[in-house]
Amino acid sequence: MEDSKEWMKTLKKMPRLFFGLFLYALGMLAMLHANVGTAPWDTFNLGVINYVPITFGQGSQIIGLFVLAISYFIGVIPGIASILNMYFIGFFIDVIDSTGLIKTPGSFIGKLVLLIIGILTIGWATYFYLKVELGAGPRDGLMEGLVKKLNKPVWLIRGTIELSVLTIGYFLGGPVGVGTLITAFTMGFSVQFAFKIGKYDSKIVEHENLIQTIKRLKPSKPEEKEVI
Repeated sequence: MEDSKEWMKTLKKMPRLFFGLFLYALGMLAMLHANVGTAPWDTFNLGVINYVPITFGQGSQIIGLFVLAISYFIGVIPGIASILNMYFIGFFIDVIDSTGLIKTPGSFIGKLVLLIIGILTIGWATYFYLKVELGAGPRDGLMEGLVKKLNKPVWLIRGTIELSVLTIGYFLGGPVGVGTLITAFTMGFSVQFAFKIGKYDSKIVEHENLIQTIKRLKPSKPEEKEVI
């Protein structure tokens, strides 16, 4: 009975998790199609796929796997949500982009509006999928790991990470524009704003990692009856 309750508890978190992952993909595509310079991670992604024949979504998946590995070495053990994030954001990106749902506006103001919508969307997407506490995504796991390790605010850690990958992406040939700088300096604040409104504190929240989840969901052994 207790085992089934634990499974139901986990399954009830899935809609919120997948909503967050879908929102994240929408936010990334909004910023990409704003066409005023991509976000730092996207600049890095596009720089990488200049040399490898893969889609934008597949590039996101590969980079996510690489970041998960780095996060592991600073003490961040991935959770179920970390693995799902790594795969499904890239999957949703390619699916949504194939529909032509998001188009580049004709005016510069329209492009800036689309960029801002993307930034705000990713802020809330981050909140929704982290709120389930089943592990942060690759990039946010790295962010949360460094926030706890260095005891610095989210905006500073996220800003530093994104400026670093932006530099690497630029030298790989990824596009850089005014939107890139806007994103680099505002994304951390967008995430922190969503955290504040949603009352989520990444410094004190302990995510359940994959090992802990497996142990929790593992069927318990029936108690042996004493033989008289």
